[in-house]
Amino acid sequence: MKPGFTRYLPILTWGRTYDCSALTNDLVAAVIVTIMLIPQSLAYALLAGLPPEAGIYASIAPILLYAVFGTSRALAVGPVAVVSLLTASAVGQVAQQGTAGYAVAALTLAGLSGGILLLLGIFRLGFLANFLSHPVIAGFITASGILIATSQLKHILGIEAGGHTLIQMAGSILTHLGQTNPITVIIGVTATVFLFWVRKGLKPLLRRMGAGPLLADIIAKAGPVAAVVVTTLAVWGFDLAGHGVSIVGQVPQALPPLTLPSLSPDLIGQLLVPAILISVIGFVESISVAQTLAAKKRQRIDPNQELIGLGAANIGAAFTGGYPVTGGFARSVVNFDAGAETPAAGAFTAIGLAIAALSLTPLVYYLPNATLAATIVVAVLSLVDFSILRKTWAYSRTDFTAVAATILVTLTLGVEIGVASGVVLSIALHLYKTSRPHVAEVGLIPGTNHFRNISRHDVATDAQILTLRVDESLYFVNARFLEDLIQDRVIDGRSLRHVILMCSAVNEIDYSALESLEAINHRLGDLGVGLHLSEVKGPVMDRLRKTHFLDQLNGSVFLSQYDAWMALSKPAGIAL
Repeated sequence: MKPGFTRYLPILTWGRTYDCSALTNDLVAAVIVTIMLIPQSLAYALLAGLPPEAGIYASIAPILLYAVFGTSRALAVGPVAVVSLLTASAVGQVAQQGTAGYAVAALTLAGLSGGILLLLGIFRLGFLANFLSHPVIAGFITASGILIATSQLKHILGIEAGGHTLIQMAGSILTHLGQTNPITVIIGVTATVFLFWVRKGLKPLLRRMGAGPLLADIIAKAGPVAAVVVTTLAVWGFDLAGHGVSIVGQVPQALPPLTLPSLSPDLIGQLLVPAILISVIGFVESISVAQTLAAKKRQRIDPNQELIGLGAANIGAAFTGGYPVTGGFARSVVNFDAGAETPAAGAFTAIGLAIAALSLTPLVYYLPNATLAATIVVAVLSLVDFSILRKTWAYSRTDFTAVAATILVTLTLGVEIGVASGVVLSIALHLYKTSRPHVAEVGLIPGTNHFRNISRHDVATDAQILTLRVDESLYFVNARFLEDLIQDRVIDGRSLRHVILMCSAVNEIDYSALESLEAINHRLGDLGVGLHLSEVKGPVMDRLRKTHFLDQLNGSVFLSQYDAWMALSKPAGIAL
């Protein structure tokens, strides 16, 4: 029982070695992350179209649950920009923002996402996330960053605007531009400029002034809090709310409430596909961050257990007034850099946020929405990376096409269609690439027993032997390609007597590919040409032995390509 418990409850592993040193480091990290999360949580709730307290609620129970079930010691779980945008897009299609139905739909979306992640983790299906290629993810996140920043312009300008695509939002903003509130613009632009400066310039300035690295880091991370405090005091002191400045208003002074997601079949049916997309995107973002940070300390991340941890976190959000959450890049990096040793740092952060929910929420009554919008804009613009277009163009035109198409579709048709098209495109590109595997004709490097591509090296060949190295597993998608390739080569090579398939890169042969090999064997036999295999891997050979293929093979199976060459080649036919 014990190994099973430790597998599903990682807290039992790191908890046994927890000491005072880890406690101190975790507490320091928790203070820094809590300071950062208070304004960020409020801002991301605004982005999701929910009351500001939902952001804080979504940052308490989920963090505690992840600390129990998650394997990353630095990942900070909570609301993130991309998932908040996906939530707004999904829930906005089934309920009106500001209504009770909207909040219930958000809870239901979190519950569905949690259930999906939990099932994927229990059945160890984390590998499914690999079908989203990195270029597609990069393109989607870049486009999402642009959409998020654009969506916040209405709060910075103090106007009413809507839309889910870049064209819709831009058109709506231009239509309502005449309603711009000058005071709101001053607050929003000033806060944005200040936050950009805090992110890039405050910490170096403090270091030059003699501040220690920890103190400089804490003060720099508190920059958004300073923006919140100053703008809130300005709105309160000068009664700017009476001059049209939109404010947060009343925020409940309480711990997260006990809530219940809806069990309506109709609502679940409408939210199921968005929940799947949110689960996949959230998991990919989270596992990427977790593995990157774990590698720096030579720690191990279990992707399937991460699914369980994130699933528990989302279910916790569904029952405590939150909405879908995942591991955030910015806060996780801050958590790591601040010295977090264990997931207990997240638990201490949750306690800090709970204290804030009980005692600090009345202080944000006059907080202008323009400041929260500025916080979001500064955070998400770091996600925008157009260099991925240049890099993929230089490296792979196929990957460039995937990135460009994902960005274009997301910007013009919306985030849900964008991420769905990204998934489809990733799978389609994989199938396209593997349907036309690299097959090299190889020859012997003189004086060695190594075989290399005849187009790249000066090698010895034999007019009677065609050796093809297949650099891909053989399965239903590419089986016909190999048939056609061999058929064309045999027709062109009238003196050909042997075809050798060098299988050093073939990890699997499925039944469709086996049938293709049988067809190739039959055709070559009719032409008086032998079909031979070399360097077949053990697991592949084990499966072939269970069939009649080896009995019907009109050639031989050789342990190495050199053995095949020595057995089949004739000195008169060798050429350089």
